[in-house]
This record gives sequence, C-alpha cells and structure tokens, in this order.
Amino acid sequence: MHPGVALLALRIIAGFCCLGLWQALSILASPEWVSPPLLVLQRMLRWLLDGTLWPHILMTIQEAFWGFALGIVLGVGLPFLLRRHPLASEVLGPLMVGGYGMPKLALAPIFILWFGVGMLSKVAVVFSIVFFLVFFNTTAGIQGVNPNLIKVARIMGAREDHIVRHVLWPSAVPYIFTGLKISVPYAIAGAVIGELISADRGIGYFIEYATNEFDTAGVFVGLIVLSLLIVIMNQVVKVVEAKLLSWRVEEREIIGM
Repeated sequence: MHPGVALLALRIIAGFCCLGLWQALSILASPEWVSPPLLVLQRMLRWLLDGTLWPHILMTIQEAFWGFALGIVLGVGLPFLLRRHPLASEVLGPLMVGGYGMPKLALAPIFILWFGVGMLSKVAVVFSIVFFLVFFNTTAGIQGVNPNLIKVARIMGAREDHIVRHVLWPSAVPYIFTGLKISVPYAIAGAVIGELISADRGIGYFIEYATNEFDTAGVFVGLIVLSLLIVIMNQVVKVVEAKLLSWRVEEREIIGM
C-alpha cells in the first residue's frame, strides 16, 4: 500500500475513534453536557446554510490574518536588521525575552482599552503572539549560519545584500516556517481570546453567546469551526513552505544520485 494512502486510512480510523469516544461521552454525561456528534453536525450545517456562522468566521479569519501578516513582516525583518547592529541586539534581547514570556491573555484587556472592541484590538493580540514566535525562530536561523560561509562570501566580493539573499535567507527560511506553523493555532487562539473578552462578532463571541444561552451544541460547533480553521491555515503554510523550499528536495535528490 502506498504510504500516503496508508496514512490517510489511519487518519480516518483515528477520526472515527474520536467520534465514537465523543458519542460515548454524550451518552454517559447526557446531551445537556456533551452534545452528540450528529446533533452538532446538523446544527453546524444549518447555521452554515442559513448564513448564521459566516459573519463570525470571516471576522475571526480577518483578525487572525492581519495579526499574522504583521507578525511575520516584523518578526522576520527585525532579526535581519538587528544582525547589522549587535549593540542594539544586546540591548533589546532581555526586552524581547520578557515580551515573549508575558501571558498574552493579560495583554488582551489593555489592547481593548487602547484600540476598542473592534477588529484592531484582536489584531494586536494576534500580532503580539505571532511576532515573538517568528522573531526567535528567525534569529535562530540567522545565528545558525556557519560564520565561515559569510567570510568566504565576503572574500569573493559579495555585498551585504548578496550575503543576506544567498547565505542568510536560505538558512533562515526553514526556521521561519517552523515559527509560522507553531504560530497558526496561536493566531486563531489570540483572536478568539480577544473576542471572548469583548466583541460583537467572531467565533469567540459566538462561543461566549452559546455558553450564556446554555447551548452546548452551539459551543461545540464553535470549537469545531476553530479546529477546521487551524487545520486549513496550517495546510496553507505547508503548501507555501513546500514551494519555497523545493530547492532542498532537489538538492537531496542530486546528492542521492
């Protein structure tokens, strides 16, 4: 059997096992506490078809996307900039570590106070999460470059932009995508955290509303939608990574020849 087919079969089996466990829990704990999978699926399909869910889904996607995009731009760009200024890197190092370790849930209320209950405050929460993850992974990729490669490139007359493009960037890209894949669930979670605190739309708001209405099925619908968004975003990152790192596959094939 082809490895890809075998993997797909195992994933399907694992999915059915999870559904079976979910159904068993709904029977043991009663549907009021754990809604049955079929009821949740019916509710989700109905809300998707009548348009109830789409405004909330689109709002969460927008918040996660813009925060994710800003986090990538600054999280990737700043390490390359600080590499040219070692003193600034040493000065900012402890601040970056402190910012990374700060619980982002504690930042959400202050962002809402600063930027209001709209999309901007949720974007700020997502950015605060993604930026640090991408920053430290990019920094690790740059620092992992063999200094001798840079020296050889300079001896051969390479300018600084050539070194960045042909030496540092290829080394940092795998680290960057590691940070991006780690950031995807946190980006969605950051948007939801902000929505749970204060919002009028979004999956977090939807879950909070269902909770206040004691609608267990609605809560499960929101959780499943969030899981699907994370899986889809992660697959998009993997596809982009495969395109940008196709040269590594070709390189391995050439070495193996």
